[in-house]
Amino acid sequence: MRNMRALLLMIFAALTLSVSAQTITLNGNVKDTSGEPIIGASIVEKGNTTNGTITDLDGNFSLKVPSNASVLISYIGMKTQEIAIKGKSKIEVTLSDDAKALEEVVVIGYGTAKRKDLTGSVASVNADAIAAVPVASVVEAITGKMAGVQITTTEGSPDAEMKIRVRGGGSITGDNTPLFIVDGFPVESITDIPASDIEDMTVLKDASSTAIYGSRGANGVIIVTTKGGKEGKISVNYNAYYSWKKMTKQLNTLSSGDYARWQYELAMLNSGKYDEINPDDYTKVLGNYQDIDLYDNVEANNWQDQVFGRTGHTFNHNISISGGSDKTKFSFNYAHMDDKAIMLGSDFKRDNLSLKLNHKPNKRVSLDFSARFSNTKISGAGANESKKEVSSADSRMKNVMIYTPFNFTDLSDGYDPELQLTNPVVSVTDNDRIQDRQTFNYNGSFTWEVIDNLKLKTEFGLDYYYGKDNRFYGPTTYKSREYSWKFQQTCPPASNSS
Repeated sequence: MRNMRALLLMIFAALTLSVSAQTITLNGNVKDTSGEPIIGASIVEKGNTTNGTITDLDGNFSLKVPSNASVLISYIGMKTQEIAIKGKSKIEVTLSDDAKALEEVVVIGYGTAKRKDLTGSVASVNADAIAAVPVASVVEAITGKMAGVQITTTEGSPDAEMKIRVRGGGSITGDNTPLFIVDGFPVESITDIPASDIEDMTVLKDASSTAIYGSRGANGVIIVTTKGGKEGKISVNYNAYYSWKKMTKQLNTLSSGDYARWQYELAMLNSGKYDEINPDDYTKVLGNYQDIDLYDNVEANNWQDQVFGRTGHTFNHNISISGGSDKTKFSFNYAHMDDKAIMLGSDFKRDNLSLKLNHKPNKRVSLDFSARFSNTKISGAGANESKKEVSSADSRMKNVMIYTPFNFTDLSDGYDPELQLTNPVVSVTDNDRIQDRQTFNYNGSFTWEVIDNLKLKTEFGLDYYYGKDNRFYGPTTYKSREYSWKFQQTCPPASNSS
């Protein structure tokens, strides 16, 4: 019996020593590539996130871990390291910068710089984020993706004017449109560049970043870099996108019966007596009040559905071919956009061609050439008046919401002179508009690296724009009414003499 107790005691002691030997105290030091200690680096046992610690002011740490465990050492902006203990009680760790976070190259006015070296206010967005949104304008694709950059649109049509505000938002009279730079050359707009053709977009916001552009950069600078060829085998990429769209929700409007009753209330107010109505205001048009219930059976025109109720679609596809050798690189891109809007008569089509070449005869000389062509066709006058027109009387949106839900005999021509309202469908067909735009851009440059860190560069660029705007103003539009009024004033009808 005594021998059995002694044997059990020896086995228990051996197990205790074994368990104790499996847990060790790991001491270590964490520093960066320059040898400076990293304060607050995280050290966590792999597989056990509850067991961890951080480094002190000298980069030192101490942690109890199993002798066969691994630890994860991490710090913001640096690459995480995994180290197997293998019975060691002390380790020295060096963390390096995370290339994705800190080595990102950003295009600025003076050239390029690493993001971590920037001192000015700069925002950027890459090609993937831009191409992920299949819209007609690249400006619309970057909406909400850049801090401090305000982008608004005048309406929802595919060709609607997009306004970008980087600086100068408080200006009342001055133009606060930023300066656009595409591949090193200033352009008037970037709306004709497809999203699939853009490699990078950078916005320079503060004075130090835009200083090189002088007064032209006072409202900020938007730098666009288009895609170029890369060394390697020829690659062909094709992307296509198709979608349908409908009006999300219609606004509530009056039924025919409610509209007739509200007109009766208005007629009583106009008469100035609670028990009388102005016959010219109501009875002449809508009949006797005793018959007002008949309007409950009159079907109301759904102007929202007739003008904005069609099913629209967007078809966007592009093909790119790129490749090259160590001396010559090329990139070719074709993009087509077909956007049928939900509004009656509104369509948008655009074709883009681009070519980019780079040739290096030797290691110090570089020749670059790029060409872009854009052909855009737009149908429809939009939901609201353009900035070039001074009247809002022909606003298609206003007519849809306010125009009478049923036809009057006095409104047989589709125009209400008292309220300056037009039959919504007529207001669209009477504002027929077709726009054709062609844009050509040619850029070239010669770069010579005279010595290391000294380059001489000469550039040339040519922009050519052609636009044709065909506009039809029907008899219900303010243009026709304005001309008719002027004609009556200058040429009054002849009076009959007795």
